[in-house]
Amino acid sequence: MQRKLRIIGVPLDLGQDRRGVDMGPSAVRVAGIRPRLEKLGYEVKDAGNMDAALAEQKAVGDPHAKYLKEIARSCQKQAEWVKKTLEEGASPLVLGGDHSIAIGTVSGVSAYYREQKKSVGLIWLDAHGDFNTPETTPSGNIHGMPLACLLGSGPKELTDIFGFSPKLAAVNTVLVGVHDLDDEEKRRLREAGVKVFTMRDIDERGMRSVVEEAIAVACNGTEGFCTSLDMDFIDATHAPGVGTPVRGGATYREAHLALEIISDSGSMLSLEVVEVNPVLDEHNRTAELAVELILSALGKKIY
Repeated sequence: MQRKLRIIGVPLDLGQDRRGVDMGPSAVRVAGIRPRLEKLGYEVKDAGNMDAALAEQKAVGDPHAKYLKEIARSCQKQAEWVKKTLEEGASPLVLGGDHSIAIGTVSGVSAYYREQKKSVGLIWLDAHGDFNTPETTPSGNIHGMPLACLLGSGPKELTDIFGFSPKLAAVNTVLVGVHDLDDEEKRRLREAGVKVFTMRDIDERGMRSVVEEAIAVACNGTEGFCTSLDMDFIDATHAPGVGTPVRGGATYREAHLALEIISDSGSMLSLEVVEVNPVLDEHNRTAELAVELILSALGKKIY
């Protein structure tokens, strides 16, 4: 990551049914993200929030890919913002919104490096696989599909942003901390060849071993990797205000360790944090934790 950062807020909540994640970018800002990054020595520009459609103003559309047109429009615009940020010598710090916005973030990073004939990897910190398609989804919610879209499976409106697909190679894509997968996702992830580290792997091997291997996979033959942090990666006792909470996630210290090791690698190209839901939170605890984890990912040390 460059010492010059640009914060991009994407208040999109159309990718899932539970309302409130559209307020996530504001909650993270209220928790003091900009001054705390500046204290770390970063030059920070806040680009504000992108415009995002409201569910009350739009039709659901295809029940197997709800609000597809609106989400595709937002991801296209977001990808352009991310690509422009990199072209101007800054690194993107993207605040969501639901996890469908990862399509925009990673598409923008991938397009920028593709022009230099380079590829990128991806480390996906999440309780879920997000590897469904309209054909396999049990809910029709697109926040359960972004990783599949980035690897070329899904609606063309989402897979073909900037006119190319896939945005990543499966062999450079790593899921870390998964503890809630649909049966079809399990099958499709295996067939695709995506590296998956479940919470059992973390329990047995420890977070350090898992994240170091994840970095090696994501960096193998690439310029570096994008990091996508869904706050439900962390156990709900520490992060209650998330879109789809699941018990059994990473502990407070495990989450910090994961982001600290990612920072130490020096290979992260972009960072996004998604699924902060102030409506379900307790005194903005989850947004404050998000800020702490962002700081760890960007170099804050205990000593």
